[in-house]
Amino acid sequence: MLPTPLERAPADLAEGRDLWLKREDLHQIGSFKWRGALPVVRRLATERNAAVVTASTGNHGAAVSWACREVGIDAVVFAPHGASATKLALLARLGADIHLAGDDLDEAKERAHAFAQAANLPYFEDGAEPLQYNAYEAIGEELVAQAPTLPQAVVIPVGNGALAGGVGRAVGRLAPEALRVGVVAKNMPVMADSFDNGAAVPPRGSDTIADGLAVRVAIPLAVERLSGALDRVVRVSERAMAAALVRCLESGLRVEAAAAAAVAALDQLGERGLTIVVSTGRNVDERLLDRARSDTGSFAK
Repeated sequence: MLPTPLERAPADLAEGRDLWLKREDLHQIGSFKWRGALPVVRRLATERNAAVVTASTGNHGAAVSWACREVGIDAVVFAPHGASATKLALLARLGADIHLAGDDLDEAKERAHAFAQAANLPYFEDGAEPLQYNAYEAIGEELVAQAPTLPQAVVIPVGNGALAGGVGRAVGRLAPEALRVGVVAKNMPVMADSFDNGAAVPPRGSDTIADGLAVRVAIPLAVERLSGALDRVVRVSERAMAAALVRCLESGLRVEAAAAAAVAALDQLGERGLTIVVSTGRNVDERLLDRARSDTGSFAK
């Protein structure tokens, strides 16, 4: 299914903008992360590893599980307690050996790394593998080639930073006039703070509805790559993401909060001409959608 489609956004979502969506949510696992997981897992499989260990709030774990199934090895996925039921169910369908551990992603990472060391298995940390960045460059190359004219702005959700590091680099090379904008959750600002600082800053963050953006500890490689891949990183509130979730759903697009964050960020950009949002995933929890539809005001500003 390559290249993934670039589609004009529904008019009621675009609100007068020349807005396009790069539909990375249409893969069978519901997110873009298969692109970065497959080359890493293939490499690990050639090294005669029987399994790969990783940690994830859901989408990366699903991508690793899918890739492991493709190459014929096992996947062991650590997820934090309270992980999305929708994403845990996807992991189970993909055959992952699931371990719930820790209160957030970074604690789950610590448990996964310790497990991998004890079992003498490779630990695949999302965002720490150069092959992921190379794979994500293809998204930027595709969207520039598919756009009717060169984009004036490209908006990319930033979790650990690998996606933006790859897409932004390709866009900068092929459409140098385009504004490359990363988006983080206001409640999880460590990647934005690190970008502004030019180096990884100490862990920082609380809770966010966007589990794909729930990064409390910056990965140095990602911070390094973002410095040349983005022009700006903006922060969006929980309420803005919830409202964007509802707007997307009412426009016929079922996306998760991390993808909705990029739509929410458009209000901070003004009119930019042809603008492309990378739609990163659709694995949204039904309970979150229900709350967003019924009580948007309950989310933090």
